[in-house]
Amino acid sequence: MAELKTKPTEENPYEFLKGIEDDHKRTDCLELLALMEAITDKKPKMWGTSIVGFGNYHYKYASGREGDYFVTGFLPRKQNITIYIMPGFTRYEAVMSKIGKYKTGKSCFYIKKLADIDRDLLQELISQSVEDMAKIYECK
Repeated sequence: MAELKTKPTEENPYEFLKGIEDDHKRTDCLELLALMEAITDKKPKMWGTSIVGFGNYHYKYASGREGDYFVTGFLPRKQNITIYIMPGFTRYEAVMSKIGKYKTGKSCFYIKKLADIDRDLLQELISQSVEDMAKIYECK
């Protein structure tokens, strides 16, 4: 079975974010870090080389594959910021319909900048997803 590449590291998330060249993206990411830390009551941790994650949970699929992953987090990329909403988006349609300009993947919420979305609704989305994860998994 393949080993999961995205694992927690000892790298400093604050130093990582300070290294973002684009001033607006760096500011947005520092705001996201503070928001997620307040919501989760967890310190940020680097997962792999570029994901800032908060909390963790252990999953086990019917196939037997299992591992540990963060409960929520974000990834600054050149084109966008990826915010991880681990339960997916189907249960958050009311929030998603009003939140602003974004795209999604399975558990990825892509934004160009925080100014494109309603910050209160983002906080609600992240808070609800963290609460829902705690209902499904034992989150630490």
